[in-house]
Amino acid sequence: MRQTIHAQGAPAAIGPYCHAKRCGDLLFTSGQLGLDPETGALPQGVQAQAKQSLANLGAVLAAAGMGFENVVKTTVFLADMDDFAAVNEVYGQVFAQDPPARSCVAVKTLPKNALVEIEVIAAV
Repeated sequence: MRQTIHAQGAPAAIGPYCHAKRCGDLLFTSGQLGLDPETGALPQGVQAQAKQSLANLGAVLAAAGMGFENVVKTTVFLADMDDFAAVNEVYGQVFAQDPPARSCVAVKTLPKNALVEIEVIAAV
């Protein structure tokens, strides 16, 4: 059983994909940039983008009937690994208790020249 998730409070996909797919008890989200869902603009700075990326993920999780407490794995993509500590500050505020497993990788470029993108896997 696969279900496509479209979240009202997250920015529209910038390509041919959906916000998330639910497969049984698991939810796989697409990567969320820090795009403002109303304007489509990226805020200035990696911490502001990380905060908005996580807010967008919160909207996707909510649309699937879940929350951050359901997240079991995250992947963080950074345009610059020097931003690792700054993103950790914001990330740690959302995942302060019982944080999920996480991978963090530096990439050459992100869509729209974003500084950070985050995706999650969540379980019921």
